[in-house]
Amino acid sequence: MSNQNIINLKQEEVKKIAEKMSHAKAIVIAEYQGLTVDKSEELRGLLRDAGCEIIVIKNNISRRAAKEVGYDDLTQDLNGPNGVVFAYEDSMSAAKLLYAFAKKNRKLKIKSGIVDGSFFNEEQIKDISQLPGKETLLAMLASQLLAPLRELAVGLDMLTKTEQTVESN
Repeated sequence: MSNQNIINLKQEEVKKIAEKMSHAKAIVIAEYQGLTVDKSEELRGLLRDAGCEIIVIKNNISRRAAKEVGYDDLTQDLNGPNGVVFAYEDSMSAAKLLYAFAKKNRKLKIKSGIVDGSFFNEEQIKDISQLPGKETLLAMLASQLLAPLRELAVGLDMLTKTEQTVESN
């Protein structure tokens, strides 16, 4: 195979990974060195069930793809044996699942990631993993928004009842 063919294959691979990065709601870089084959397959299955996928990619290809889509901050953690996790359905699912798995499997180490277009370091990804789900957060917000209206309704109801009591006397 000629050098030009190799270069073309690598450029095509960079293009594929860049496309995955641009369509993913979240990307998490995790070091997997030391995981057994069984544990790796278990992790892949859990990620697949959550609408995510993990791909082992050469770091140079990952770096070029990250730069192509504007995720330059990711390149600092693309060294050593890494798996790149793409979350396509829920932006928090990859972080939640990886941290839950890492608690039981100390060999897995989360390095950094992109969530909803913003870069987060290891500690911030851990914080994201501990947040409630999107539906729960929306329910909490809705209840907080409705609380003042509920208090107003109770107050108005009490006011009308006291006025009715005064008028009947």
